Amino acid sequence: MYDTPLTALVLSGGGARAAYQVGVLRAIARLRRQHAGASALRRNPFGIICGTSAGAINAAALACNIDRFDASVDGVCEVWENFSADQVFRADSLGVIRSGAQWLTMLSVGWVIARWRRARPRSLFDNSPLADLLQRLVPLDRLPQLLAKRHLQALSISASGYSSGEHITFFQSAFESESWVRSQRIAVPAKLTHAHLMASSAIPFIFPATELEHDGQTGWYGDGSMRQTAPLSAAIHLGAQRVLVIGAGRLQEPPGRRIADTGYPSLAQIAGHAMSSIFLDALAMDVERLQRINRTLALLPESARVGTPLRSLEALVIAPTQRLDDIAARHLGSLPAPVRAMLRGVGVGGQGTEARGAALASYLLFEAPYTRELMALGEADTWARRDEVLAFFGWHERQG
Repeated sequence: MYDTPLTALVLSGGGARAAYQVGVLRAIARLRRQHAGASALRRNPFGIICGTSAGAINAAALACNIDRFDASVDGVCEVWENFSADQVFRADSLGVIRSGAQWLTMLSVGWVIARWRRARPRSLFDNSPLADLLQRLVPLDRLPQLLAKRHLQALSISASGYSSGEHITFFQSAFESESWVRSQRIAVPAKLTHAHLMASSAIPFIFPATELEHDGQTGWYGDGSMRQTAPLSAAIHLGAQRVLVIGAGRLQEPPGRRIADTGYPSLAQIAGHAMSSIFLDALAMDVERLQRINRTLALLPESARVGTPLRSLEALVIAPTQRLDDIAARHLGSLPAPVRAMLRGVGVGGQGTEARGAALASYLLFEAPYTRELMALGEADTWARRDEVLAFFGWHERQG
């Protein structure tokens, strides 16, 4: 089916920041309609799709309608353009009190009361509404047929096992593919379900873990970005010959940037820093590793390259050109009042340049004003690199 190099799409995690990915995909779909040749338009541009955390939800939604690529992108865009936090987690007063208020209480002397009452709050927010959204957005029942007809070669979703301590990539493919094992991470074939998506997107402390079955045993799993030391690994193992990576945050800060000292960091600032370590650092390091390998292989003679298991992999990385924390700071007021009150308790507050803890809020701002701005940034960043995108896909034939 594929007479061009097999292309993988890798979507990283980042909560509400994943709206940026959708903007990139919308721009790619537009470029494809304008410049792809007739043969390219008859198939989707991605044979392998790999997702983690919120990126796993975007990946699965795209994959399950991949036989109608433009319509699939439009459907995902519609959701993100009209997002509200209550589609992802309980944002009403009662829901916030039952989860976040009890959870924060247990961090203080309230654990004594919680123990007496046998209260066991599991996270800051209750993400049960997300399960309903996934039922509408991700028709996983279509996946086996799409794989059988080779509309797609493979879909992978990553999660982190709290019980086992391992990072696990669950994948469903159109061909026989064995598990692979690396240090503290494994990949296994599986029939993907909405539970895998709930687990993959369960941001630590923010959303509760999900119970999954693996190798005949059940265990608790959380966000797939945790302990994900090699985000590109699944795409490579599944046979990708080139890979498009869409990040959900700046992979590098510009040199010389100064940070004002505002005193001892709040819990929100510390949490935001931890989130960046989980969601951004591993991807940046893996991309650098790939680039070093490509440069090294380019220096080797052909005879030497034949004897190494390493292979060159063409990669295009698209990531935000603006700090998403700064964008989030402008939209803190969009969050529902109970959520704002909860976040103030950990140090999120203010507006604009005076905002505090915006990094943490940037992962939770599932509100249309914020997600639309991120989508617009994704489109603009992709359009600014239009020539690179066209060259990567080999789209040069203009349609009349």
